[in-house]
Order: sequence, then structure tokens, then C-alpha cells
Amino acid sequence: MIPNPSRATARTALSPIQVVRGLGDLFALAKPRLSGMVVSTTAAGIWLAPRQPSAARAAAVLVGTGMVVGAANILNNYLERDVDGLMRRTWGRPLPAGRVEPGTALALGLGLPAFAIPMLAFAGNPLTALLALVALVSYAFVYTPMKRWSTAALFVGAVPGAIPPLMGWTAATGAIDARGLALFALLFVWQLPHFLAISVYLKEDYARGGLKVFSLVHGEPATRRAIAATSLLLPPIALVPAALGLMGPVSTGVALAASLAFTAFALLGLTRRGEAPGWARRIFLATLVHLVVVMAALVAGAP
Repeated sequence: MIPNPSRATARTALSPIQVVRGLGDLFALAKPRLSGMVVSTTAAGIWLAPRQPSAARAAAVLVGTGMVVGAANILNNYLERDVDGLMRRTWGRPLPAGRVEPGTALALGLGLPAFAIPMLAFAGNPLTALLALVALVSYAFVYTPMKRWSTAALFVGAVPGAIPPLMGWTAATGAIDARGLALFALLFVWQLPHFLAISVYLKEDYARGGLKVFSLVHGEPATRRAIAATSLLLPPIALVPAALGLMGPVSTGVALAASLAFTAFALLGLTRRGEAPGWARRIFLATLVHLVVVMAALVAGAP
């Protein structure tokens, strides 16, 4: 727990190690690895646009995006601190472990976007700032509580997860068009098998937390079918950027091959029985590889 500075001064000064650990706990609330991955998709949206903002404005957009994404994760931690305290995977996080006060997390989660969203409006444009606000509100205040009572949270949560590349596109172009929406669709569809797989291999932990994830509500066989069905959407989605002039033939071939390979792997899950956690984790890891390959192909193949 991060002590109250005035009380700490009255008792004893904080050591440098305590200060570093406290700052590290605050940083951990923002889920830096996840936030970094999300910001990279915003950078891809800027890169793929037909015209780019100046380096300074692009950097400001990326910093602002990182702050909004971090704030969304902090608010998620704040709102789910009771659930996190029940699950083995998360009970060591700063809030359930008592290392950060809930009020501190709430103030940080609300304070960061109060600065970052105007920054995005200035460095990018009002449309980009509006998209950031939609992503923040839908993730923290719609998706997060919905996980407790409906599996529809899978689809709701995929919306804010798919907005960052569109933000990069709008920051560069000032408009939402078919090419920007293609980037949104790519990320939206990718998240479905990704999070369905997580719901299988972490099923027991989600049960302890009382969350209504797909595998707990609909069962493992239905989740395998859902993973297979949603993976079938990936190959055609991979072709859309090429049809809109965002990729050349070589990069399109790479993205299509990666999508077909992942789809084939997901379809194998319909025949694999009795190895759900291990298979689902391999699907989860395969989604990460797939995303890296497809995004790299997009960036490398930009005209």
C-alpha cells in the first residue's frame, strides 16, 4: 500500500526502495505490456494512412493513446479489485494485495484521461479524441461490469480493443473511411478467438471470480465451436486491406497464409478432446503470433 505522504513524514521518511516500489505498483495498474501492444496498433494506423502527421504530433498522439489505454486498465483494476482478490492469477495485483489504496487508483484512472483526451484533440483532432473517449467509457464502464452477468461482454469488449488503430488512422486523415474501418474490423475479429481461448484455459480462475465468460456459461464444446467459427472470419478479413489498397500482393499473401494457418489450427480443436487447457493456451499463443505477422505484413506492405 502506498502510504499517505503526510502520515509517512510524521512517522518516518519513505526509503528510496519504498518509493520505487510504490511507483512500480502504480505503473502495474496500467498493465504496461497490454497497453504497449495496443499503442503499437495505433502507430500502425498512423503509418498506414495516406499522409502522416509530423513526428511531434504523431508522438503526442501515441503518448495520449497510451495514457487513455492505461487509464482504462487502471479503472478496470479498480472496478474488479474484489474479483481479482478471488482469482489466483490476479490476487497479487496492487489493489487486491493492498499495496495501493482504491482511492489512489480511482484518482489516477480519472485524472489521466482528463489530460490525455484534450491532448489527443490538440495533437490529432476532435474525432480522434472522441474515439478515445468512446474506447475508455465502453471498456471501463460497459465491458468491465458486463463480464459479471453476460457473455455478450466478449463482443462489447472487442469494440474498445479495435478502436486504437482507427484512432491512428483518424489522427492522420481526420476522417473515418473504409480503410480505417478495415483496420478496426481486423482487430475486432482477431479478439474473438483470442479471448474465447483465454476463457477456456483460465476457466477455473474465472469461476472463482464469478465472471460469466463464454466457456463457463456455454460449455467447452460450444466454446471450441465458437473459436473455430470466429477463426473462419480471419482469412477474408485479411484480404480487405489489400482490396482497399493498403497492402501489396506479397504482404497480402503473408497475411492470408498466417490467417489460414491459424484457422486450420483452430479447426483442429473440434477434434481434440480431453486436453482443453493446454490446447486453449496454444490457441491463445497462436493468436498473438498471428496478430504480429498480420500487422507486420500490413506495415511492411504499405504502399
